[in-house]
Amino acid sequence: MPHLKITLAYDGTNYAGWQVQPETHGPTIQGIVAAALNRLTGERICPVAAGRTDAGVHARGQVISFSTSSRIPVDRWPLALNSLLPEDIAALGAEVVSPEFHARYSARWKWYRYTIYNHSLPDVFSRRYSWQVRYPLDFAAMARGASYFTGRHDFRSFCAAGSPVRQFEREVLKAHLHREGHFIFFDVVANGFLYHMVRIMAGTLVEIGRGRLLPEDVPVILAARSREKAGPTAPPQGLCLERVEY
Repeated sequence: MPHLKITLAYDGTNYAGWQVQPETHGPTIQGIVAAALNRLTGERICPVAAGRTDAGVHARGQVISFSTSSRIPVDRWPLALNSLLPEDIAALGAEVVSPEFHARYSARWKWYRYTIYNHSLPDVFSRRYSWQVRYPLDFAAMARGASYFTGRHDFRSFCAAGSPVRQFEREVLKAHLHREGHFIFFDVVANGFLYHMVRIMAGTLVEIGRGRLLPEDVPVILAARSREKAGPTAPPQGLCLERVEY
């Protein structure tokens, strides 16, 4: 039975995240994709994703994997799947992989980008894909603060309360900010992420940019291993899963 890897892009605005939830929470990406796969193959398929994105979070390079007995040629999968998906979810590519491949556990690293729109007036065209921060931000201070995230650390302070995980150590390979006009882009590449980790990191950097925290507070916050020491959780719409590497 062929095992497939498919890359997806989606606008998460209208969805209650990736993972299937009780119906009262609203539609999910996984639920919509699974329904399309079931219609396409006649099989009950539950796709596994590289990243379980939250409600309102987007993806340009989400990866899913599943097995199927379908005889659809691999190069036809994106077109076939897109014919059954809504316009805010798209299959970008497909390939046959080994049966051992797992979209989540086989990943070497993931790249997330958080976008901040730093201006007193709104940008109506980016409001779904960025967090508008109306206050002036010290970009240089934020960049210095971000540099302390790189390396292997216990990121307990940057994990949402109530997370069931017991291992909080992650290795951040890259934590970098760059600015284009009024937009600040925060790119984070790591071997794994905790619940709300990037959004709490982004919220903490904004606190640094506003002068409420110092860049040198980041190592102190990491060492504290307490969610209360870090900044607020940034809103979901600024976050996007850009790429997963295997």
